[in-house]
Amino acid sequence: MTLMPPKARPEKISVVDSAEISLREWLGPGNHRPGDRLPPEQEIAAMLGISRGTLRLALERLSANGEIVRRQGSGTYVGRVAVPSAFSEGLEVLESYASLARRQGHNVKARDVSIGQKRAPGYVGEALNLRKNSNALCVERTVLVDKAPAAHMRDWIHPSVPLPSLEKLTAAIERGQMMLDVVISAGVPVAFARTAIRPRLLEPDEEVGAALGVSRTTGALEITETIHINDGDAVQYSIDVFPPGAIDLHVLRGVGERELLPVNGRGGA
Repeated sequence: MTLMPPKARPEKISVVDSAEISLREWLGPGNHRPGDRLPPEQEIAAMLGISRGTLRLALERLSANGEIVRRQGSGTYVGRVAVPSAFSEGLEVLESYASLARRQGHNVKARDVSIGQKRAPGYVGEALNLRKNSNALCVERTVLVDKAPAAHMRDWIHPSVPLPSLEKLTAAIERGQMMLDVVISAGVPVAFARTAIRPRLLEPDEEVGAALGVSRTTGALEITETIHINDGDAVQYSIDVFPPGAIDLHVLRGVGERELLPVNGRGGA
C-alpha cells in the first residue's frame, strides 16, 4: 500500500492528524505484521512529504496506542494493528451480516458473484443430509463493506429451499444481501445455527487470498455455519472468511445459576 502524503487529506485535518491517519492505514493488515521493522524516520518523512518533527509527533501517538514499538538503538517496529471492524457481532442472536453491518452504519455490496449448481463436497453433503455426489446451489462472492473487501463467502443451499430466479438472486446478492436474508424471505422457518470458528492462513496467490487482496501470508478467521429450521433439518451451509480487522466477535456469558438478590442488597437506596 502506498503511503499517502498528508496534503491529499481534507484541509480541516492538521498535518499531524493526517500523518497519523496515513501511517495507520499503511500499517494495516495485509501490509505489515506485528514485529516488522519500519524504515528510518528520515525515509518515512520523505514518503509523507513532512518534516521529521511532524512525523515524530504522529509516531508518538501510535506509540501511545501500542500500534508501534520504539526501541532505542534498534529502530521502530509494528506493534498491534488497530483497525475498525466491518462487523461487530454478538453470537447470542442469529442475524445476517448485511443487517448487522447496515445497523452499524456500513454500506454493503458484493463483487465477483458466482451462482450455480455444483456437486456438493462430502462435508457439505453430510451437513445438509444430501445423497452422495448430489448437486446443490452454491453462491460465492467477495463482500465489500464501505467499498473495502471484508469477507469471502460461500453458501451451499439445500435443494428443497424455494429461491427466486437466478437473475433476481444475483441482483440481491450484488446489493449486499446475505443468503440468510434470502432464505428467510422465501418463508423458510429458520430456527438456529451451529457455528464453528477457526483460524486460517491466506496466501496472495490462492483464490480467497486474492479475492481479499492480501499481499503476503496473512492470518484470517473462518466461520462455518449450518442453518437449521424448526424440525432440525439443515437448509444452508456457509463458509465465511474474514481478513484481520474485518469482524469483532463477542458473546455474553453467565455464571450459571445465581441467587436472586433482594433489591436492597444491590447497593441501592
